Amino acid sequence: MKMTFITLEEAVGKPLAHDLTKIDAKNHTKGARFKKGQIISEADLPVLREMGKENLSILELSADEMHENDAAEALCGALCGKNCSAGAPEEGRITMRSLCSGLLFYDAESVHRINEDPDWVLAALAPHRQVREGQAIAGFRIRPLFMERHRVARAVSTASPIDVRPFMPLRAGLVTTGKELAEGRVKDAFAGKFLQKIAPFGGTLIGQRFSTDDADLIADAISAFLSEGAQLVVCTGGMSVDADDRTPGGIAKAAREIAFRGIPVLPGAMLMLGWAAAADGKDAAIIGAPACVVHDDRTALDKILPFIFAGEDPSPYIRRWGVGGLCEHCDPCRWPVCSFSSGC
Repeated sequence: MKMTFITLEEAVGKPLAHDLTKIDAKNHTKGARFKKGQIISEADLPVLREMGKENLSILELSADEMHENDAAEALCGALCGKNCSAGAPEEGRITMRSLCSGLLFYDAESVHRINEDPDWVLAALAPHRQVREGQAIAGFRIRPLFMERHRVARAVSTASPIDVRPFMPLRAGLVTTGKELAEGRVKDAFAGKFLQKIAPFGGTLIGQRFSTDDADLIADAISAFLSEGAQLVVCTGGMSVDADDRTPGGIAKAAREIAFRGIPVLPGAMLMLGWAAAADGKDAAIIGAPACVVHDDRTALDKILPFIFAGEDPSPYIRRWGVGGLCEHCDPCRWPVCSFSSGC
């Protein structure tokens, strides 16, 4: 690469070699005021001087080199996956956005491998995070104005697509277990909370059934919801190791397969997931949620629900959820956010 510096006056009538950024502190904006290839005119000179420019550069690239914008666009072709969009490069950077509300999926190791080259900058939201339509999910650029083609080719071959799996408006049933609840001695406090949890995904609650601590009755309640078209059934309570805790047995009777029982997330470590056939023949999820879901705002259930509504089995990922899996109660005196790392 050959770079030649010329004065502003000499630049009149010549194309810019790269974008020129202008920062407007008063209006809190930053962006490319002048774009690569733009022909400089006499009228542009006062603006350029306001931006602190007295000289501009002319780039002459060799055959084995790529301009920053071209390098970013090459990587974009490999990274931009399902339900993602990418704009044109600006200042050598491309931003990817989600085309729908859903769950973010990509291979984190692929990002690490690209960033092993210190001249690549690829930053993305954490995988398995909930994202909304139009939200920025990744951005990337090269640090210098150009890069050798073989280094661009390495990044492209290393990249794996970044996808967004859209949320589906599932029909959900709620089975509340416990003799004290079934007999009305204790009032249920979870149905309202559950409805608030599934509403952002487009989910609907088709009903609630109460059952004593009897595995057969719990299985019957689950099966009844499945026959009514439920695609998700959540059973609350009776998930521990007490003598009267029969919910896991009821789920096992109703399910064709148990994906897992126990999860490295607190609170909610006793959570269970099974699969059964829904009325439409597709898989329906059956979740056994510990009693902590009634009184804790964030539990293992909140980690699982986004996967279910995105149509994804969380089983391959849960054994790694211990890192970031401790949900602290929000305390304004310390740090007013949930500590879950995946978008709680």
